[in-house]
Amino acid sequence: MSTTQSERLRELLEPLVSSQGLDLEEIAVDSVGRRRVLRVVVDSDTGADLDRIADVSRALSAKLDDTDAMGSAEYTLEVGTPGAERLLTEHRHYVRATGRLVRFQLAEGGELVARILKADDDGLDLEVPGVKGRKATARRLAFDDITRARVQVEFNRKDDASEKKDDKKEEEA
Repeated sequence: MSTTQSERLRELLEPLVSSQGLDLEEIAVDSVGRRRVLRVVVDSDTGADLDRIADVSRALSAKLDDTDAMGSAEYTLEVGTPGAERLLTEHRHYVRATGRLVRFQLAEGGELVARILKADDDGLDLEVPGVKGRKATARRLAFDDITRARVQVEFNRKDDASEKKDDKKEEEA
């Protein structure tokens, strides 16, 4: 049975990434001119700060140097996180996106933009923002009804902590 280079790399690197308390989300080997680039995407429920990324990058680099998984040609190792507008493909991604605004492509056609309130084994509890001054509404969405989901970047949304601080300031005034 033949396996691809990405599958072999996943088998080699996933235990190491897991031992660092992270999930291996993606591996890609790309050619850029004459060079090859190995891109490794990691994440966790609590996120991955620069120190954790640097630690796992050093560990992966050492492991790759000890094996011939990348062959003898030069390559560049890039380790990072999924980014702000990540595509949600696994149950854990939806759990991590709780509280975030997500654009859903629906199996029945059309799309829905809503905030994930809760994720369980069967689907999601959502808050659909109101339009033109209307109140937000609650909606349940089963995973089977979703064909694609991507987190949306919100530039003007206050996080819960700053809202609580603002509320406390108003109470004190």
